[in-house]
Amino acid sequence: MNFKKFLFSRKVAPYVFVLPFIISFAFFWIYPLITAFTMSFQDIGAIKSEWIGFKNYTKLLKDKVFLIAVMNSAKYMFFTLVLLIPFTMLFAVLIDSNLVKAKGLWKAVLYIPALTSVVISGTLFRLMFTEYKTGQMNILTQALGLGTFKWLKMGWSGMAALLIVACWRWTGVNMLYFLSGLKAIDTSLYEAADIDGATGWQKFKYVTLPLLKPTTIYVLTISVYAGLAMFLESYMLWAGNSSPNNIGLTIVGYLYKRGIEKNDMGYACAVGVVLLVIALIINFTQLILNGTFKKEEQ
Repeated sequence: MNFKKFLFSRKVAPYVFVLPFIISFAFFWIYPLITAFTMSFQDIGAIKSEWIGFKNYTKLLKDKVFLIAVMNSAKYMFFTLVLLIPFTMLFAVLIDSNLVKAKGLWKAVLYIPALTSVVISGTLFRLMFTEYKTGQMNILTQALGLGTFKWLKMGWSGMAALLIVACWRWTGVNMLYFLSGLKAIDTSLYEAADIDGATGWQKFKYVTLPLLKPTTIYVLTISVYAGLAMFLESYMLWAGNSSPNNIGLTIVGYLYKRGIEKNDMGYACAVGVVLLVIALIINFTQLILNGTFKKEEQ
């Protein structure tokens, strides 16, 4: 068979085009996933590895530091979902309306933080929340007569600092997702609602919200993983992976601590597998509850 004719045939051509993605996906995702899963059952030494079964996982269940990291990541994920989905959706609706002028400027201003390096932004926010009097937050509290605070040494304020960084960085990104979803809604539906005498709230509730559901599910799905996998923001905010009483330690931070700092790769892989399982359980649950896998009625 002529190889060139075979390569350019209509049946083969689609597979040729998707082959680079399949190869890269298998090499950079499937292979590392299988390797990490295998290593999680081993004690990885400098010279040789020993198969130890479920010992890494049973050790995780008794590891109090790991449980703290899980709780920190869970709280961070929950609050980012609360802050970065409903409010960004409202911002998108507001910018898409006729109430806001210079829409392009507002989109650019809100998106610029996402282009900023996490290293730079984390350093700036660390200086902002410093315990010294020169920090912007302490300057503000002193002006209000509240004195100074050790912001990054207290649990509630440390989490608040992480959430402020998250909102600053990702508000513009999520807003653009919702704006793209709004552009896909047929304007004739709003015109029909106006004819029926619907108020602004009714149009938002009965037209915008239902038709934005696919976008909302997408943003929710990526936000769940992003919340659980957060690491660099915490690392930069505390200038390292050691926060007071582990108030800023996340699951990925603990993975880094065990795998890189303590060179316990088998245990770190077990942490990574648990993180993947937690993210999959949460996302599959919310996808099922949102009816993603239901067959559409004909």
